[in-house]
Amino acid sequence: MTGLREYLDGPHKAARDVVRDGLASHASLLDAGLRLSRDEYRDQVLATLKEIAAEGHPSRGFPKEYGGQGDLGGFIAGFETLAYGDLSLMVKAGVQFGLFAGAILHLGTERHHERYLSDALTGDLLGCFAMTETGHGSNVQALETTATYDAETGEFVVHTPTPSARKDYIGNAARHGTLAAVFAQLVVGGQTHGVHCLLVPIRSGDGEPLPGVTISDCGPKLGLNGVDNGRIVFDQVRVPREAMLDRYAQVDADGTYRSEIENPDRRFFTMLGTLVQGRVSVGGAAINASKVALTIAIRYADGRRQFGAPGSAEEALLLDYRMHQRRLLPLLARTYALHFAQAELVDEFARIFGHDETDAVRGRTGDTADGENGRVGPGEHDRRALEAQAAGTKALGTWHATETIQMCREACGGAGYLSENRLSALKADTDVFTTFEGDNTVLLQLVAKGLLTDYRESFGKLDPLGTARFIAGQAVEIAVEKTALRTLVERLRDVVPNRSDSADPDAGLRDDDYHSGLLQFREQHMLAGVARRLRAGIDAGDEAFEVFNRCQDHVIAAGRAHVERVVLEAFQHAVRDAPEGEVRDRLKELYDLHALSTIESDRAWFMEHGRLSGPRSKAITALVNELCGRIRSYATDLVDAFGVPGAAVEVPMVVRSQHE
Repeated sequence: MTGLREYLDGPHKAARDVVRDGLASHASLLDAGLRLSRDEYRDQVLATLKEIAAEGHPSRGFPKEYGGQGDLGGFIAGFETLAYGDLSLMVKAGVQFGLFAGAILHLGTERHHERYLSDALTGDLLGCFAMTETGHGSNVQALETTATYDAETGEFVVHTPTPSARKDYIGNAARHGTLAAVFAQLVVGGQTHGVHCLLVPIRSGDGEPLPGVTISDCGPKLGLNGVDNGRIVFDQVRVPREAMLDRYAQVDADGTYRSEIENPDRRFFTMLGTLVQGRVSVGGAAINASKVALTIAIRYADGRRQFGAPGSAEEALLLDYRMHQRRLLPLLARTYALHFAQAELVDEFARIFGHDETDAVRGRTGDTADGENGRVGPGEHDRRALEAQAAGTKALGTWHATETIQMCREACGGAGYLSENRLSALKADTDVFTTFEGDNTVLLQLVAKGLLTDYRESFGKLDPLGTARFIAGQAVEIAVEKTALRTLVERLRDVVPNRSDSADPDAGLRDDDYHSGLLQFREQHMLAGVARRLRAGIDAGDEAFEVFNRCQDHVIAAGRAHVERVVLEAFQHAVRDAPEGEVRDRLKELYDLHALSTIESDRAWFMEHGRLSGPRSKAITALVNELCGRIRSYATDLVDAFGVPGAAVEVPMVVRSQHE
């Protein structure tokens, strides 16, 4: 299908092609986990990491002052493309260039950039991102590691006070990392100022842990065994005052703590917000892993024969069976939808943080908020909106990968279970994507929290208690008023011929307004329901924490409904902007399949709430079947357009099926 791959690659085609070419030359890594010991596998991943660093891709997203190209969108597009190959390499690259070097860039100032960035980008300086602790993963504000300032020596003392404060699951820690970006509670003059980041050496040049640093290996994992995840314990480790990454807060030699952002909660979330790139990247990588699985499964199904009509000369292709189409093609349609949603997210990220890079290089906060009275300027508002968008896309993208890869494995039968055919590795390696860079359920809570009101800065801490405290206030009533459900109901009535749908249940089923109207109705109805429940609990005098806890399932459902609507509309935008002709026509059919499959999957809710009749529900199912049959004829063209390198998908079962 001429032009589809170019359209999917978008403005970052060059960056994607550089990575594709590199993956082709590093194809031997794909089976390294099967033929090498764990340490040998890790070392080969590291060697390949340094090779791709030499090719220049990792520096693409960094400022030109440090040898980069200042192309954030291209950097993320290239990183996502790494997911076509060995996922241990992709994750190790994410740790080294996205998290470790990214923390130095976004949280540090010029002296840190000058000293560390160039070596980090070449792989000469290998680092860790030491945030997660045994006792605290999602709740970063409650980290227990301490960094206490000693004014007499001008040093910070980094310490692990309890077993639960041990840094855990840290990539690059077990074998290769020499410097760690450590997140710890900053204590100055006896006062705790919240979580800050410091650069702490953990290994000497000969690879041995430094005095006061204890490092252990997390051991074998379900997947990603080419990444050396480890645990770190600090025992009164001293680092100079300059080790603190001080873009947002500074400690003077005499022990004076300073920050332009006076509110500690806002300061914390501002610092964390600059690290959203990891969440953006993981979601995109998961979507690309889904593309690999679908490419393998659909090509296999288009060559593999089984059973057939009595008396026929040959057996039927798997992809000719309706149920096989039903298993794979709606997932293919959703993959396209998520691809376009991810593309919109990356564009927004590059728009916001591309401007922000100048501030990072110069050491400015880039924050337009008034530190004294807490007024929020448009810059911070945009960043918070981006954080919510990234959280939702990451959650749906990674859950989608888990579902899709499992279905592809099942659709390939016993052959799909063999390691040589890659699906088992994809399944194992992506499983953790649903919890790292943010647990998906917690992320959807973040999305829903932002939906409750436009005044998101009024929320306190990102925990159930902080959310519930806000919910007890007036903004809930504003959120209810803003739902405008009556307007949506009227809009739906305009699209659907009549409420019973008995006259023509097929009418308007392929109408974009009908699809988006239904999903908007669901989202806003759920949001209003959450607000009512929260308000009722508070009015009854119940404890805020308990009120929120009782409503948490409704909160998550509202968050998910919102993201599904955003993904649908991203697909609509992509169809509208596609080149006229075959590409747009094919994308429109694929969009219709995605929209109707989404409605069909939750039709019980729509029927319960009077938005879908029995006849119309049946008509949707019939049209989904029809669209699957149409798309079957060009399904292989749709997966070929992903541009997955041949070495990554030309697995033995696919090759055999095409020659049967």
